[in-house]
Amino acid sequence: MPPTSLELSTLGHRIRHQRLAHGYTLDELGAVVGVAGSQLSLIENGKREPKLSLLQAIATATGVDVGDLLSTEPPNRRAALEIELERAQTSSVFRQLGVPPIKVSKGMSDDTIESILGLHRELQRREREAIATPEEARRANTELRLMMRERDNYLPDIEKLAEKQLKSAGHVSGALTHRTVSIMAEKLGFELLYVNDLPHSTRSVTDLEHGRIYLPPASIPGGHGLRSMALQAMAHRLLGHKRPTDYADFLQQRLEINYYAACCLMPETASVAFLQQAKKDRNLAVEDFRDAFGVTHEAAGMRLTNLATEHLGIRLHFLRVDGSGAITRVYENDDLPLPMDVTGAVDGQIACRKFSARAAFSEQNRTTEHYQYTDTPAGTFWCSTQTGTTSAGEFSITVGVPFDDARWFRGRETQKRATSTCPDESCCRRVASDVSERWSGKAWPSARVHMQMFSPLPRGAFPGVDDNEVYDFLDRHA
Repeated sequence: MPPTSLELSTLGHRIRHQRLAHGYTLDELGAVVGVAGSQLSLIENGKREPKLSLLQAIATATGVDVGDLLSTEPPNRRAALEIELERAQTSSVFRQLGVPPIKVSKGMSDDTIESILGLHRELQRREREAIATPEEARRANTELRLMMRERDNYLPDIEKLAEKQLKSAGHVSGALTHRTVSIMAEKLGFELLYVNDLPHSTRSVTDLEHGRIYLPPASIPGGHGLRSMALQAMAHRLLGHKRPTDYADFLQQRLEINYYAACCLMPETASVAFLQQAKKDRNLAVEDFRDAFGVTHEAAGMRLTNLATEHLGIRLHFLRVDGSGAITRVYENDDLPLPMDVTGAVDGQIACRKFSARAAFSEQNRTTEHYQYTDTPAGTFWCSTQTGTTSAGEFSITVGVPFDDARWFRGRETQKRATSTCPDESCCRRVASDVSERWSGKAWPSARVHMQMFSPLPRGAFPGVDDNEVYDFLDRHA
């Protein structure tokens, strides 16, 4: 195998070091070993590989062993700096800048090279931290969604881990209490602390050195979610997560900690028993599943996607849609036709107006689930939708199944039916000709544009997290 450019560069520096240490010029050493000084210069600059016979002659002339010349260690600090700079200036990150490389001269000080290397190191650091462009992020998210679809959204290893941890903490049945979550943390060597000054860019912060998990105050609205936050923080330790290497790794870790928290809040054994009985009674309902374990409607709907196919033999879909009709969270393995962009991403796409996920916003009674059958190009689907409101606006949570499986669910008797031909533009996207003729050229709407459409993802191994804020916070509480 031919030597690498780095190996040749190191060899050249070691030859130069020995030549200068013995007071030879290039021509003088060249005369001793039988080559021109210009040829020796090419070897010292790592541009040419010397023959073994020449290496032996150079070693004899300088009084060292051939092994010393072939060592992979730079002969001195100056050589180490020059080699690192050469490597940095041949990197793809530097070449993409289109900036000509700096040629190191004898008169260039070590401090100058150190300063230039500092810029290269920062360039490499920023390249590592810029985890993904929006398009790369969408592709990574799509790949993860498709991978989970193949697994029916079921991760048995995490299911077993959660049940083991719950059993160790003494949890038997019913809703998981904050006290039990604290016991689970203690068994991992953590203390749960509720503070008012968490960094704005974080949901929780784990101090690995002192064994503390910092969470927001228990008195905040929706404080029931603190159980999930604490469980997610613990999951990183239990699942052996390391610092994310790229955005896909970050997404995978986030999925796994969310899955673990869901498994703890709605344990597999108890949840499956509840769902199997409800199916036997032909009375499956997300709202009942939610209330039995004291979680949110969204959490219950997502947990159903983990268990329904694996344990009940039911394929299904889940949608969270905001008030503008954009899909913000999705899962399906029942072939529901969904809008996708060119990368295959569904998140951010606009759901069909005929879907229950959007039609439910016009319902007067928002306190109960709304049911609907929808005829689509892929068949007829039954759906159950619950709407809600947050500070960010309206949203809906929909869980649906193919027509044949509606028989197991409460609300199957509904007479409400719609027809969707999306992605056909004529379904709900194309303006009626008479309306278009009436208003074309006479309206100028000001679009509400989300700035993230134009921005790269936040830098950092944990996107959007401000390290300065986090470290200042830890210093305050240490």
